[in-house]
Amino acid sequence: MLNIIKKSIMSALEEMIAEGFFTDLTEAPEPLLSQPRTRGFGDLSTNICMKLGRSQRKNPGDIALVLSKKLSDCEVLEKSEVAAPGFVNLFIKKSCWAALLKEILNKGDEYGRLTLGEHKKVQVEFVSANPTGPLHIGHGRGAAVGDAISSILAWAGYDVTKEFYINDMGRQIEVLGRSVYLRACELQGKTIQMPEDSYHGEYIKDVAREFISEKGSAFMDMREAEAVDIFKEYASETLLRGIRKDLEAFHVEFDVWFSEKSLYEKDLVKKAMDELKKRGFIYEEEGAVWFKSTAFGDDKDRVLIKADGARTYFASDIAYHGDKLDRGFTQIINVWGADHHGYEARVRAFIEAMGREKDALKVVFIQLVALLREGEPVAMGKRSGEFVTLRQVMEEVGSDAARFFFLTRKSDAHLDFDLELAKKQTPENPVFYVQYCFARIQSIFEFAKEKGFTAPEKFEAPDLECLNLDEEIEIIKHLANFESVIEKSAVGLEPHRVTFYLMELAGLFHPYYNKNRVVTEDRGLTEARLLLLKGAGTVTAIGLKLLGISAPEKM
Repeated sequence: MLNIIKKSIMSALEEMIAEGFFTDLTEAPEPLLSQPRTRGFGDLSTNICMKLGRSQRKNPGDIALVLSKKLSDCEVLEKSEVAAPGFVNLFIKKSCWAALLKEILNKGDEYGRLTLGEHKKVQVEFVSANPTGPLHIGHGRGAAVGDAISSILAWAGYDVTKEFYINDMGRQIEVLGRSVYLRACELQGKTIQMPEDSYHGEYIKDVAREFISEKGSAFMDMREAEAVDIFKEYASETLLRGIRKDLEAFHVEFDVWFSEKSLYEKDLVKKAMDELKKRGFIYEEEGAVWFKSTAFGDDKDRVLIKADGARTYFASDIAYHGDKLDRGFTQIINVWGADHHGYEARVRAFIEAMGREKDALKVVFIQLVALLREGEPVAMGKRSGEFVTLRQVMEEVGSDAARFFFLTRKSDAHLDFDLELAKKQTPENPVFYVQYCFARIQSIFEFAKEKGFTAPEKFEAPDLECLNLDEEIEIIKHLANFESVIEKSAVGLEPHRVTFYLMELAGLFHPYYNKNRVVTEDRGLTEARLLLLKGAGTVTAIGLKLLGISAPEKM
């Protein structure tokens, strides 16, 4: 049925092109159908007229009026109405919902997959935590968001590369090496004084103990500078292994682990600066080398090489993003913490300076997570006995609950994460509510099987037109909206849309099941309801998979 509506819209637009309604449009774009938020605004809606209004410089409302009239002959529509500023709301004949469910069931596990991306190469860089300590809950939220964005983009037809940038050089690694070295000296009985800028976590002592256990105490006879060089390599590699393990436990895998060191080993920093100089965006002043980023809207020019000859972090940043461009990505997506807001303008300036559109870079900012226990803030200090690391959160609530909670709000909004709520097996826990929807459907299938019924893999004989309860129609409408949710999530880089969608689907299913028997004395009705549940279960499983969350068959 969706295909019938889309074809009707495209045919109407092609007629409008032939009639000269549009001046420079040669081909009608494929329309997107979505479910209106407000009841009474139709069963489905399309915003195609607003898209055409922008590209054709026409009033979207005028386009919508003509399109609506031309849709009057569509066989599955009761009527269509225009709503400001240019929506066309579609009212479907009640008898046609069965065809829509059939369409969804026939697509099965591929339902919702789109060709929107046209196999364009997209890179999503996320987490990229310095290997100077374990991942904290902020990193966990970034991991969940970045991984879900990657999965949704791939489902929408993009060729996605997931990447972790390893800051394995520079001052923070030097401080790490010295911190572990001093703790190792302390463990060997030497009195030490930890500098203020040292890393003070208990994990520093743990790494120092591991070093002594593996390497012995020969470092005590070395010059400090020589020993620190050894310790910083050992410590950063050890902590990076821990980060990898935590991410694996969180079901996050990367296609590329990109080392900052490699930028210098391959001379990519010099290459990037040489290219900027050739393009006229490098100058020297007061002994330092500057990038003229103000030419592209940045609030001030940025130093690449200091007067003492030391390269800045931004020098590495331009080399890394230059390498991204060289690898042929049409879209670069950076998932950054909220404290990186100031970096966007300078990196975008570099992208433009290299001759690319500034929109080739998209940045998703991750806001802070407030950890709660039964509504009360959890103390964030490690010495308090409470925890803040991602590993500890996973150990208490599980990776599924952690990921789901991280994805329950838009990424740039503050998030309250209540540990006790995440563990509850009650409807007020959203991840339980959604997973239980899938598990409950599987248990119904098992019960139906015992009674001699089987849910077919694809639509077959049952008369689905008997699904005429308002609750059944609402479930089918919601299933029909899944493709729209995927597109909006992919375009807006907003995985929370999928989370909300699944919560709403569970909110439709559970009351329906509590009120209506699925396995009845009426064989035709039973088979039809089993197919409705199959559609709901399939979409729930797909949505959970895109979020990196399991769909358990039993709970």
